[in-house]
Amino acid sequence: RVMVRNERRQMATARVVADDQHRDLALLAVPAGAGTPLVFRDGPAVERGEGVVTYGFPLSGLLSSGPTLTTGDVSALSGIHDNPLHLQISAPVQPGNSGGPVLDRNGHVIGVVVSKLNALRVARMTGGDVPQNVNFAVKGSEAVAFLREHRAAPKLAASDGPDLRAAQVGEIANAATLFVQCFEGRGVADAGVPGRALP
Repeated sequence: RVMVRNERRQMATARVVADDQHRDLALLAVPAGAGTPLVFRDGPAVERGEGVVTYGFPLSGLLSSGPTLTTGDVSALSGIHDNPLHLQISAPVQPGNSGGPVLDRNGHVIGVVVSKLNALRVARMTGGDVPQNVNFAVKGSEAVAFLREHRAAPKLAASDGPDLRAAQVGEIANAATLFVQCFEGRGVADAGVPGRALP
């Protein structure tokens, strides 16, 4: 069972429509009105050094139960071992950010948070050097391709306007980013999820 919660703390059941293990993405169907769809960037090409904003729910239950905004830059145009599906970003992310949007300063999606470098493992491999802010996102173009493969029609627009402040980008993300909880096994019916049901 998959439950989602929107910015108004309304709860709804979601349905998994498709998943792609290669891209590490899933497509969920949610009730109309659960959130406002975000717009994917349709040019110009993403560049190293661009400012980004991430939005999600890191370490929910330990940190804030509400959404968290972080800022950073595009560090590289590929991931670990030159993975062409990923972008490397410096915006801090934690468990719970996965699946959340990476937005440019026009508020358009350029990626989906997918992972972070295991700093402790790298420190052991390098004799103690701890990498900082090395995180990864599936490229927005890959997310768009995945959506189209499953007959979803993402909105696209060029990022050619003036840069917005991070707080303004956060307001765009807030109306669209849902908190997702997944349940499996016994006791599903007893799983407590705070919030009101969507109408």
